[in-house]
Amino acid sequence: MYDWANSSFATTVMAGFFPLFFKQFWNAGVPATESTFRLGIANGMASFLVALVAPLVGAIADKSSARVRLLALFTVLGAAATAGMFLVSKGDWFTAAVLYVVASLGFWGGNQFYDSLLTDVSEEHEYDLVSGYGYAMGYLGGGLLFAVNVAMVLKPALFGLADASEAVRWSFVTVGIWWAGFTLFTILFVRERSTQAALPAGEAIRAGAAELFNTLRHLRGDRTLLMFLLAYWFYIDGVNTIIKMAVDYGLSLGLKQNSLITALLVVQFVGFPAALGFGWLGQKIGPRAGILIGIAVYAGIAGYAYFLRTETQFMIMAIIIGLVQGGVQSLSRSLFGRLVPPGKSGEFFGFYNLMGKAAAILGPTLTGVVALLTHDSRLAILSITILFVIGAAFLMRVRVEPAG
Repeated sequence: MYDWANSSFATTVMAGFFPLFFKQFWNAGVPATESTFRLGIANGMASFLVALVAPLVGAIADKSSARVRLLALFTVLGAAATAGMFLVSKGDWFTAAVLYVVASLGFWGGNQFYDSLLTDVSEEHEYDLVSGYGYAMGYLGGGLLFAVNVAMVLKPALFGLADASEAVRWSFVTVGIWWAGFTLFTILFVRERSTQAALPAGEAIRAGAAELFNTLRHLRGDRTLLMFLLAYWFYIDGVNTIIKMAVDYGLSLGLKQNSLITALLVVQFVGFPAALGFGWLGQKIGPRAGILIGIAVYAGIAGYAYFLRTETQFMIMAIIIGLVQGGVQSLSRSLFGRLVPPGKSGEFFGFYNLMGKAAAILGPTLTGVVALLTHDSRLAILSITILFVIGAAFLMRVRVEPAG
């Protein structure tokens, strides 16, 4: 249910209305390449903050058995910042960017603890399937609210709203309520498997910091973990950059806003059965092989996007993305869950998020800078391909024993 809850931010805000509104409302009158640069920097800054705090906070959470509580804290932070976007006036791109950075911190911070709970709610042989269930629920829940928000924008009078701009602003409020509200299921019903006595806050901070240094030493000596984290660093950067920049890219090419929104809806509802399918595939051929299939498709998508011209071609790209996006994410989570030492899931999933977000400083920033320097959005999206190639090369060197 947490995937159902927070996917509303990923769909309505991160992939959908924020890039549109940031370009057309909060950057009204600004050249497309400059607004792309600003969006890229905002995404990069959010990723930097997550990368900075994730491992330490994860280690502290393990020592205090506080992963569910910290998930709740980051959720409140993200949901409040998202709802606060309603108050940002036209042309105030800086305030919008700051709130987006804070909301993204809440989203990715909460995700760290959500991901780490995989090892608490399932056994190792179930990781692929259960992780797939989570992403499938996310696509369904996020897609349902996004469909309502799209209806609000297309038919504002039906909802008692003045125009599409007011509808977008109210959609940010609905995301905040949806995200916080459905998180109650996780807070009330999910219990951590603590392998050690919980420490008071002060002791947990000191013990967590000490454990973090021990983990860094452990990572240097564990080739399999290190290879996976390096692989994940690169390929998930490409995945997240495409998620965040696809709508901005379509607008830069002059494609119609309504067509782009429809394409995003298609991604959600294609992604629901596809995530379930990848969970089954992971059990049959192993998560590593499933991820490599997804990476190959993503590299093809980046090349295809360079030649994209029409709304129909964008829709085709959206369908293909929907087929692999949840699969790559869910199998990455389940594969890493197999590599995590018992009792350290919060801390190690902190590193998991660190690698993804540290790399994500590069991806959105790279596309923004390439767009600004070359004045060519096509070259910006094509530059992502190299991330998938490097990620696949590292992943090929990861060896994982079959699940017991």
